[in-house]
Amino acid sequence: MLHIVNKSPFQTSTLQSCLRMAQAGHALLLTEDAVYAATTGTEWEARVRQACASMKVYALQPDLDARGLTARLIDGVTLVDYGGFVDLTVEHPTSHAWL
Repeated sequence: MLHIVNKSPFQTSTLQSCLRMAQAGHALLLTEDAVYAATTGTEWEARVRQACASMKVYALQPDLDARGLTARLIDGVTLVDYGGFVDLTVEHPTSHAWL
């Protein structure tokens, strides 16, 4: 399953709920303001690193670039472009957008 989160973890509990429900082997894609969670030096760093141990975690590079955060990407998080986003939806026939 592909979990897609687009809300900032500093404004909503969406990412927290997602990580609680996601299972080992699932994939997580952070887009829009959710990419803040994929950066070093935040309270979310440890939780995202922990998620990387049991599932594949991706961040949408154009959203990181737009926020000037690409250099702060957490090791273990894979950057994808829009084509990569499409590839993830093909690879994972089931997806859940966390709103």
